[in-house]
Amino acid sequence: MDMEPVQPPTQSTQPLTQTTQPPAQSTQSPAQPTQPPAQSTQPSIRFGDIPEAAIDRALSLAYLVFHESPQDEKRKHHRDLLLGCVRVGAYDQGELVGFLAALPFTVSVPGGELPCPGLTFVSVAPTHRRRGVLTGMIRELFGKLVADGAPIAALWASEDAIYGRFGFGPATLGNTVEIDSRRPLALRIAPDTRPLRLLDPADVPDVLGPYHDRTLTERPGRLARTEAWWREEWMVEEDEDDDELSPPRVVTLGDPGGPIAGYAIYRTRTCDDAPGLVRLDDLEADTPAAAAALWRYLASIDLTGVIRAWGRPQDDPLLLFAADRDQVRVTGQFPGLRVRLVDVRAALTARSWAAPVDMVLDVRDDHLPANAGRHHLTATAAVTTADGHATYERTDRPADLTLDVRDLAACYFGGTPVASLVRAGLAQEHTPGTARALDAALRTALLPHTVDEF
Repeated sequence: MDMEPVQPPTQSTQPLTQTTQPPAQSTQSPAQPTQPPAQSTQPSIRFGDIPEAAIDRALSLAYLVFHESPQDEKRKHHRDLLLGCVRVGAYDQGELVGFLAALPFTVSVPGGELPCPGLTFVSVAPTHRRRGVLTGMIRELFGKLVADGAPIAALWASEDAIYGRFGFGPATLGNTVEIDSRRPLALRIAPDTRPLRLLDPADVPDVLGPYHDRTLTERPGRLARTEAWWREEWMVEEDEDDDELSPPRVVTLGDPGGPIAGYAIYRTRTCDDAPGLVRLDDLEADTPAAAAALWRYLASIDLTGVIRAWGRPQDDPLLLFAADRDQVRVTGQFPGLRVRLVDVRAALTARSWAAPVDMVLDVRDDHLPANAGRHHLTATAAVTTADGHATYERTDRPADLTLDVRDLAACYFGGTPVASLVRAGLAQEHTPGTARALDAALRTALLPHTVDEF
């Protein structure tokens, strides 16, 4: 959930919350000060924690803002999630008029994983819009994240302009793909011939969980999923956006008794006057042939004529091995996870680099000034963070590249080319070739992507 005047994402296929993780070890730079207490443009508004006793009050405000009336089971789930996270409130003479939460996630970054608080339930009472409430809550939250040593934070937003000003940059992109399945799916490669098996939703955490954990770091931007996440988010019986969809169906590929080589999670819906729908929520596979087998299965489901897959990666191999691109079409593209570099030094030294780096970056950051200024970045090339070494230290040397922290965040997973920012006038290259060299170092084998909303 993202903020006061904005509706939740209309294309969402998942609930807007996440499960809890153990507290992260601090990676805070010793030089980083704690932010001072936030202040609003309205002297009567103060910002602080939301105690456990006020969680129900905070949820009522969020439901008011997002025009929701969840059933008791869903409300209990939200409450349970909020028990294990950072909660920030805005108070006007004791009345709660603003609320946001930061849920403790783990996200894959190039070469490893990092703790990544995820902002959600961001709500401002309709009586207090445009009075600095959101700005004050974000400032309060940033102070807490700095004190906790959080290197990065993230959110999903339905309006980029709202959070870009706070330093969040779009770090992943997603495609919406539609397949005309009224005829067999034409492929240029032979699908994997191992057997397909429908999986009982109750078995999903035990079967898909280990697979997801094993493949998590193969692509930056993916969120770790716990057993509670699988059960309470992905395997929810009724889809909260479309109650005409079936319960979740899960199909896996692999030899009996052996590890799975891929899976797909989908729902179906019949239509009286149109082809039935297969809505694909998630598909992962070890090889292109395994992916081809899963796509062909989805296209062969009886009484359906269209597959709609929201949130596919930009480099999905389907777009290359599909024999007829009139049958398989990309119908939309959208920014996904927005990332904020809370501690630029900790974030840059905690990822791996595809090529050596030696340059001075001049970073602009109006909200966390400890990040701002010129820093000398050096790194060795390595596949994992354990094999490489990076440093990021303040310097008086002239800058090779100047950019805003939101744009550095957009590049952090390796999905946004620095050279494109230079061409767009969003970054200034003072030393020719710096953007090209930084792009080579930021490059990842797979483009960043996530399908887990919160």
